[in-house]
Amino acid sequence: MSDLTSLIRAALMERFGEELRGADDLSGLDGLARIAMHRVHRRWLAQDVAPDLLRLLCACALSAPSKSDLQQGDILVTRDRAKRDAIASLLPEMPWVSDAPVFLVFLANGRRLLEISRLRGKPFPNDHLDLFFNATVDAAIVMTTFLHAAEAAGLGCCPISVIRDHAGAISDMLELPDKVIPVAGMCVGWPAEDGGITPRLPLDVTVHEECFSESGLAGKIDSYDRRRAATRPYRNQRDTARFGRSEFYGWSEDKARQYATPLRADFGAFVRSKNFNLD
Repeated sequence: MSDLTSLIRAALMERFGEELRGADDLSGLDGLARIAMHRVHRRWLAQDVAPDLLRLLCACALSAPSKSDLQQGDILVTRDRAKRDAIASLLPEMPWVSDAPVFLVFLANGRRLLEISRLRGKPFPNDHLDLFFNATVDAAIVMTTFLHAAEAAGLGCCPISVIRDHAGAISDMLELPDKVIPVAGMCVGWPAEDGGITPRLPLDVTVHEECFSESGLAGKIDSYDRRRAATRPYRNQRDTARFGRSEFYGWSEDKARQYATPLRADFGAFVRSKNFNLD
């Protein structure tokens, strides 16, 4: 067994709690190892990310698949200190947003296709939910591809989906026009420390064979909670004033508490205010 195969197996065992085989004779093990060993980073060296490198990574990210070649995922690069601090001020629980030398915002662009139709004198009968959905999925694929490209170059990344809690303010700050919305942000920099591997739900919960199945879900979630708590326990419990303190506080309890409070209930109104038709 090669060193890379061992690294892949060890990382995926830590993440999924399952011994995974099949990598021994594959080419491209270095790429698989980087994906398997993905870590989120939140501390950065005081070192800039060169503009040429960042542009290269953006080009790699935008080489990703795009629905029908519509190319509706964009990247907005933010280096300006005042602007990054303004974004960070909206997210006081995430100081790493201000600390990172570069902050990216991945955009769903439903505008450009409409403008192209106008330029070419063609009708545009597809201004409905699918336009929003396609642009959002494109942006998510671009973001994921950027993350893998950045990690291959030795950079660390931290996706920031919580910018959607402040979608209107972010949109105004970045001067986003109609039919362009922020999907997620991302801190990018040279990591100051190794991040940890985050355990994920077991594959027999999230990978389905032939048809969807939730067989034995409660027991599988409980096992996952305990496996995760053994290596990455939660330091704090959410909303103890409302729910009290749990003797065992695992992932499922944390997520149930998180979603017991309305989140982004105004996001649909924001999307409509950007002139996306969600019908």
